[in-house]
Amino acid sequence: MYLQRTNGTFKRGKNMKYKFEINERLPGLNEYTRACRTNKYVGAKLKKETEEYIYYYILEQLRDVKINNKVFIKFTWIEENGKRDYDNICFAKKFILDALVKAKVLKDDNKSHVSGFMDKFEYAEKSKVIVEMEEIE
Repeated sequence: MYLQRTNGTFKRGKNMKYKFEINERLPGLNEYTRACRTNKYVGAKLKKETEEYIYYYILEQLRDVKINNKVFIKFTWIEENGKRDYDNICFAKKFILDALVKAKVLKDDNKSHVSGFMDKFEYAEKSKVIVEMEEIE
């Protein structure tokens, strides 16, 4: 069951699922490493700016969601070309998890609150990331 908004309130059920999309290509490990090697402030700026726009996607799509249970997270990474390695692409989950905590959707991104991840990779005309979280009892 996915979260559904009805008359401004949320219906909650057993093993709730939440989903949001980030309609942009996120920086990968190579871009972040390059920024950090340029100057520590450049790396910090890249992380902060990336988390900020992810944060706004979260606020826009998940609004008042606050998850208290442990979650399993599935990331679908959609890339416009095959130039980046999978491990380089999915490094951006760090930015996503930190933004989920900042938005107070998750209390923390440690193993007490996140049971695990799954990464799926696809190709399309435009890059984006689909994040699906399922509450685990």
